[in-house]
Amino acid sequence: MPTELGNKLVVAISSRALFDLDESHEIFERQGLEAYQRYQIEHEDQILAPGDAFPLVHKLLGLNKRLPGEARVEVILLSRNSADTGLRVFNSIQHHGLAISRAAFCGGQSPWRYVSAFGCHLFLSTEAEDVRQALEQGVAAATFLPSRASGGAGEQLRFAFDGDAVLFSDEAEQVYKSRGLDAFTQSERAAAREPLSGGPFKAFLAALQRLQHEFPQDDCPIRTALVTARSAPAHERVVRTLRAWGIRIDESLFLGGLDKAEFLRAYGADVFFDDQRGHCDSASQHVPTGHVPHGVANR
Repeated sequence: MPTELGNKLVVAISSRALFDLDESHEIFERQGLEAYQRYQIEHEDQILAPGDAFPLVHKLLGLNKRLPGEARVEVILLSRNSADTGLRVFNSIQHHGLAISRAAFCGGQSPWRYVSAFGCHLFLSTEAEDVRQALEQGVAAATFLPSRASGGAGEQLRFAFDGDAVLFSDEAEQVYKSRGLDAFTQSERAAAREPLSGGPFKAFLAALQRLQHEFPQDDCPIRTALVTARSAPAHERVVRTLRAWGIRIDESLFLGGLDKAEFLRAYGADVFFDDQRGHCDSASQHVPTGHVPHGVANR
């Protein structure tokens, strides 16, 4: 990680996740690159409306106001625009008062290759292929889904994570997919004291916890939850894995296959990450959701 960003939680976001660029993207799809570039330049003084990930970014940057000294959260803009057509995006960033100063404008190419160069802990995009490439580089990444939900109403920033193939590897899920629930339960009971391998979001969760530790425990503006389809006795391996990692989750919901959506709404998640698209589509009706295209469910 670059030295100057080494002590920060670094999140990269695409311009289409941060702002509503549907109109200009439709022009690109129907009329091509030149028409898109002309449209963006002609409208560069028109402020873009917030996109689906805007509330999350706003809360993330708001954490810097809670701690003295140097900012502890950095948000990086990654965009397929050129710097010329991306001027509208930066004008909108300034208008909305977002403290975003670093960016990569890639002139029509995918920006995922800069995720590791910036030392990012998390990458959010609307482009699924960019997300897959970032995951292959070992960076937590998710495709931010369209949603009418705006996240939790309070100032606290609430993250929710699925377990298998997100926080943990998909080793247990492979057993479930290939051999069924009974075999999965038997396998997890037998391996209860063997920690699971880390999944793509392990490092991001660890970075979140380091940031949490900078606040008083009874007044922390960050909260985390594990929301999993597992139930007893398969819960034990999860609990022991997190303990072995030295990571604390504030809330753990073992739902035994129940639909997660209502529980996520009750929790008030600002964002939920899951590897299964069906779970994501259901959750996105209630809370902002990122699909993690990783593991056996996405092969």
